[in-house]
Amino acid sequence: MSLVSTLFSADQLFLIAGPCQLEDDALNLRVAEALARLAEHVPGGIIFKASYDKANRSNVDGVRGPGLEAGLAALDRVRAATGLPILTDVHEASQCALAAQVVDVLQIPAFLCRQTDLLLAAGATGKAANVKKGQWMHPEGMRGAVRKVEAGAALGGKDVGALAVTERGTFFGYGDLVVDMRAFARLRESCGVPVIFDATHSVQQPGKGQGGASGGAREFIPPLTYAAIAAGAQGLFLETHPSPETAPSDGPNMIHLDALPDLVRRAVDIWDRVTR
Repeated sequence: MSLVSTLFSADQLFLIAGPCQLEDDALNLRVAEALARLAEHVPGGIIFKASYDKANRSNVDGVRGPGLEAGLAALDRVRAATGLPILTDVHEASQCALAAQVVDVLQIPAFLCRQTDLLLAAGATGKAANVKKGQWMHPEGMRGAVRKVEAGAALGGKDVGALAVTERGTFFGYGDLVVDMRAFARLRESCGVPVIFDATHSVQQPGKGQGGASGGAREFIPPLTYAAIAAGAQGLFLETHPSPETAPSDGPNMIHLDALPDLVRRAVDIWDRVTR
């Protein structure tokens, strides 16, 4: 069975996890090696994620990461050291083919989920793709994003790679997100692909952090995770860091690396109970 066909399992809980953005090799590998040890306890396996460029930072002086070339090289070192499949964000159509030479999954950020050229370019690579639902979109609106990736594969003469969509909450008022648990069933029905829950970005509080950066309510990650699995999520997305308080981005809504195993164990137990 090919790697692509097993990346997003509809029948086994899987996990996408890693730091928000790439840092130095020591940090990247520390997180990745912990995830590799945890992978045997996750039925559908773990995909390592990290961004080479946080292109949508709140402030112009926000740390964005190492950039495309250095970032892809760093991700390649993570794969070589751990054997984990790799996911990273792409922000422009021109980045897709380059990123596809290194990573297994191209991720479309929520703010870009309607960018037709980007979705077509991602599909044209034949790589797996995860498209995050925009914070302003209803679940059925994501059907069009999935079809664009499929159309890109056809235009590129490639078989469609594994596809998934991710729920990451919906804006309700200002500076906060709310997760509608009905969305998982609606996304599964409308898109026909596995549905992932991004528990960490769903507790993000844009603009509420220090100096206008994003804040977060980390304490709600576990209950939302468990509820999402019970409501029909088939995969989880959890950003994690050994010291979220010092992370260059999204620290307030990342889970501590040492807290991840217990969260995952409980999530797998709930998955087993609701799917048996």
